[in-house]
Amino acid sequence: MTRERIPLALTCLALAMLARPADAQTPPATPAANPARPTVSTPATLTPVGYLQFETGVLVARDSAELSTQFSVNEVAKLAVHRRVQLLLQLEPYARSGSSGQPAEQAAGGTAAGLQCVVFDGGETRPTVAVSYFHALSDGSAPDLDIGSAKQSLLFLVSGDVAGFHIDSNAMLNQQADGDLRRAQHGQTLSVSHGVGAVTIAGELWHFTQPFFGTDAAGMLWAVSYAARPNLVFDAGFNRGLTSTSTRWEFFGGFTYLLPRSLKN
Repeated sequence: MTRERIPLALTCLALAMLARPADAQTPPATPAANPARPTVSTPATLTPVGYLQFETGVLVARDSAELSTQFSVNEVAKLAVHRRVQLLLQLEPYARSGSSGQPAEQAAGGTAAGLQCVVFDGGETRPTVAVSYFHALSDGSAPDLDIGSAKQSLLFLVSGDVAGFHIDSNAMLNQQADGDLRRAQHGQTLSVSHGVGAVTIAGELWHFTQPFFGTDAAGMLWAVSYAARPNLVFDAGFNRGLTSTSTRWEFFGGFTYLLPRSLKN
């Protein structure tokens, strides 16, 4: 090797050694959140493995069977511990309910823990199928809306994409309680959404039986979501009851936030 080539080779070697630590220090990109709110339907797909996701929202309901108005705060925490297994916690820490001629009451709603498992992972080309189970940890003292609350819930979930639209559909079997009485409740949901850039518009139809009244509750929901960042999604929308025993109007808003650091690190 000539003397002229020796400095050039040393320079290239030094640059390569400097570039290698820089690449190693580049932090990995934060995965995208996988919101289940604000629709009644829950996606069959899971959140990114090892990342804790929070779904926080408020709900304003008017003209329900048991109350005239209600303002509530709801929270769902999710953690996928495996690409097919996810842990869930649902709670309603605050609710303010009012009835005609009665002063408003403040109370907490129920808390439930659950597990969701992917039975078939369809990837990007075929539907994903999952099952989920919830068990109530506490009932709370806040009045229920038209769907009521469940002691136990079993859900069958399907999610997929068709012709540029995303579809989430659930079938639910719940156990409801009134004192010592136990009754089975079933429900179905169908949510269709379409994204344009960072904005997603969703429409949904849902139906639940009301076993203690011998009636049915159904509604039509519309919502819009905005992904401010891949791991932060804001949402807002409304639901219109379609039967005489459904809550007439519900308005909601909130956000989904995926913590940017994995709990595995």
